[in-house]
Amino acid sequence: MALYAISDLHLGFNEDKPMDIFGEKWNGHPEKIKNNWMKKVNEEDTVLIAGDISWAMNSDSSSIDLQWVEDLPGKKILSRGNHDYWWSSITKLNALFENTKFLQNNYYSYKEYAICGTRGWTCPGGDKFTEKDKKIYLRELIRLRLSLDEAKKNGFSKFIVMLHYPPTNDRFEESDFVKIIKEYGVEKVIYGHLHGPSLKRVLNGKVDGVEYIMTSADFLDFDPTIIIE
Repeated sequence: MALYAISDLHLGFNEDKPMDIFGEKWNGHPEKIKNNWMKKVNEEDTVLIAGDISWAMNSDSSSIDLQWVEDLPGKKILSRGNHDYWWSSITKLNALFENTKFLQNNYYSYKEYAICGTRGWTCPGGDKFTEKDKKIYLRELIRLRLSLDEAKKNGFSKFIVMLHYPPTNDRFEESDFVKIIKEYGVEKVIYGHLHGPSLKRVLNGKVDGVEYIMTSADFLDFDPTIIIE
């Protein structure tokens, strides 16, 4: 029973959204993901998918993409990305599938760990950070606390956090996300969102006792990475 992660599947079986604008390596990427997944993930394993799952704009269009995920081996835990416009109420989403569950203001258990998280957002410190960004950023901080507090209330003290956005700005300055991560003693943080040239400089490895793991599909060569064996 192992824990894996991969994000930014960018599926679009009902959409015309080619990903090769980020490089030829994206050609046929769903088949690459599926082939690599089938080689290593078993039914008793769990895979964390931190956002940008489907290009679909509504629940009807997303159904084929989400069913594709559901049909892969293992239990899947999904959190929202900035392109997941199809995302509806968490109650409705969690009623859809047996082996695919959705994370929003809640948590899931894996062994002694609580899997917590939220979408995240652009962090302050960049020239393009606006008042609108600040409003969303503050809301996402609340959602991260809600998820962690729910797990803590139920007796968990070991945490893995899923974010879609990086937890810092591009200068790796400490954000309020990082402060919360440290406050709760989070052990591992997985995130994605970045593609193309942005992958040349990412937060990936241990910082102040926290392991940050970059999981964008193209960063991982479309191969789910092991988080806990």
